[in-house]
Amino acid sequence: MWKAYLAALFNFFFPGLGYFFARARRMLAPAFLIGAAGLTYVELSIKEPLPQLYWIMFASVFVMNIAFAVDAYRVTAREQREAAA
Repeated sequence: MWKAYLAALFNFFFPGLGYFFARARRMLAPAFLIGAAGLTYVELSIKEPLPQLYWIMFASVFVMNIAFAVDAYRVTAREQREAAA
């Protein structure tokens, strides 16, 4: 099960990386990584000029990363269960 936890951790910090690690959602993983990099750039760019929007962006990215982590965990754990059966 450690693989599922690691995939979740990777996906939390870098959405898409957990999928690469788990060899899941291979077609979408690069798009998620590129999208996450773009969102992070925008998030850090608006921190000083628009601080009222920064916290909205931060919260949105945080919620999204939690969803990516949960999905990576579920996908990887299911694949591990199926491989063990």
